[in-house]
Amino acid sequence: MKKTIKDAEFGGERPLFASHNLKLENVTIHAGESALKECSDIEAINCRFEGKYPFWHVDGFKIDNCLFTEGARAALWYSRNLEMTDTLVEAPKMFREMDGVSLRNVRIPDAQETLWHCRNVEVENVEVSHADYLFMHSENIRITNYRQQGNYSFQYCRDVEIRNAVIDSKDAFWNTENVTVYDSELTGEYLGWHSHNLRLVNCRISGTQPLCYAHNLVMENCTMADDADLAFEESTLHADIKGYITSVKNPTSGKITADSIGEIIIDQNIKQPANCLIESRGQ
Repeated sequence: MKKTIKDAEFGGERPLFASHNLKLENVTIHAGESALKECSDIEAINCRFEGKYPFWHVDGFKIDNCLFTEGARAALWYSRNLEMTDTLVEAPKMFREMDGVSLRNVRIPDAQETLWHCRNVEVENVEVSHADYLFMHSENIRITNYRQQGNYSFQYCRDVEIRNAVIDSKDAFWNTENVTVYDSELTGEYLGWHSHNLRLVNCRISGTQPLCYAHNLVMENCTMADDADLAFEESTLHADIKGYITSVKNPTSGKITADSIGEIIIDQNIKQPANCLIESRGQ
């Protein structure tokens, strides 16, 4: 049975350092540092975290219906096996060097530099804002019912599956490997540059110069907004686009099919083998 601490307040340096098999209920962690560092088997319910770095080097913890204020920045680093539910995270720079992260019904309104170098991540019903550089260098990620605003997201990620998302992000999915996105809306210029094995299924794409320098890009039953121009430069791809593409520029190889294409730009700068088949169903 866990030791339980209820209706208590702590502050200062490491007040609960090296605690194990501990349940916190309605506990406030005031200003200070590393309240629960080097802990294991921790459960926090209806708690408020105000001090810096509360959960570092923790193995096995559940956080439910809690609040991390802005002062609780960099709260969860170098830890394993987290389950977080129904929680508001106001602090930036959360979740670094983590292995085993489950987030459900979580809001992160200041998600800058969050979820870096994380592995084995599951996200469901999560909303993030101001999320610049989200998920940098992370891998094995599963995301469902997700909303994001913030640029440069998912850079250098591997093995990612996203379903039912609205992602507003310039430079999203750069240098990624093995990413699949289903039934989602992707808004922001320079989408997916230098990606490997990016697959988009039933997605809507908007923003200039999308999906350039991509290797083995696959698009199935996608649509492209009018501002998604100059697409696919130096990419190898198989793309089936429903509706209209404003312009296609110098794809390297593969096949592009759309209902109609406004402009096809093939010039002296195209890279070999320069044999991409471009078809319009309306012609």
